Amino acid sequence: MDSVIKERVLNASYLFLNQSSTVRDVAKIIGCSKSTVHKDFTERLPKIDNSLFQKVKELLDFNKQIRHIRGGEATKKRYEVSKT
Repeated sequence: MDSVIKERVLNASYLFLNQSSTVRDVAKIIGCSKSTVHKDFTERLPKIDNSLFQKVKELLDFNKQIRHIRGGEATKKRYEVSKT
């Protein structure tokens, strides 16, 4: 694996864990697509650092569990703004 890719994967992983953010947020910060970040987390990271992968996987699973709540909150805010 290329050293640039390895460095990107590790930086994105630490950023994801330290800020407890979403894949979308990490993608914006590092300048890649969501698909690239997700592939980095699920396919490349286990080959680089399995213990770090387990931590990232926990946060990915948590984000997946609460995404319907975040979507509902965003929709609620959008309609509240449009009413006023």
